[in-house]
Amino acid sequence: MSEEITGFVGLGNMGAPMAANLAGAGWPLVVFDAAGTRDRAPAAVSCAESLAEVASRARTVVLSLPDGPVVDSVAEAIAGAPSRVTARVVDTSTIGIAHARAVHEKLAAAGIEYVDAPVSGGVSGATAATVSIMVSGPASSFEELRPMLDAFTGNAFHVGLEPGQGQAMKVLNNFLSGTAMAATSEAMAFGDSQGLDLATMLDVVNVSSGRNTATSDKFVNRILTGTYDAGFSCPQMNKDLSLYREGLAQAGGADPVSGAVADIWRRFLENSTDADITRIYPYIKNEG
Repeated sequence: MSEEITGFVGLGNMGAPMAANLAGAGWPLVVFDAAGTRDRAPAAVSCAESLAEVASRARTVVLSLPDGPVVDSVAEAIAGAPSRVTARVVDTSTIGIAHARAVHEKLAAAGIEYVDAPVSGGVSGATAATVSIMVSGPASSFEELRPMLDAFTGNAFHVGLEPGQGQAMKVLNNFLSGTAMAATSEAMAFGDSQGLDLATMLDVVNVSSGRNTATSDKFVNRILTGTYDAGFSCPQMNKDLSLYREGLAQAGGADPVSGAVADIWRRFLENSTDADITRIYPYIKNEG
């Protein structure tokens, strides 16, 4: 733990519990959220009135923001703060490869290090401090940040040296997650049509070769229970799949699967504009 104040910007569904875990581990925080800092801030932190105030008090600032344009505007405000002491920005947002590289360039021009560090694990993982974090940047920076990262994550990985590599790791992970969720929904709907019991199907699959995160977690804990509360929405999944396909197109990679998966999630979004991702199961079941 450091005695130095750390900044935290973005106190939404993911940011608020991550900031709370940092504060609970004894890290002095100054926090800000454009939607209302005091209403969202965890206990025992200092609430800033502006991004400029955060930048004037914290050498390291953690971001947890919804998309690339927001991260870009926040980075610009931090870089241009008149009494800035911020020298490093750790971005846990999912913004895609191109935006990460652009933000890196903008901050580098102001003498600020950008650490690309998206997280995965949903709201439950953020609350339990078990999210995975995928860090790209200098290895020395990863080692310096490790004590702080361990206060709010369960699995910290150094995945590369270049900005955008953390984003690449995050969006390929979410592509796999989205594929598993859609494919498992189709498979379980098929089994239901054959008179098979959902719980029994999951018991069999989870000790067989078809096991995946949808069968082992989301179906067991969110669908069988009827809660449909994975804490990750259909718009978020669509955003991440779009970022994955954007990166894939830029790299010129093969895409025989992702187009079909993205189309399924796009149709679900049109049907259920803000639903939890687990509700794709009844959607696919009824659509069939």
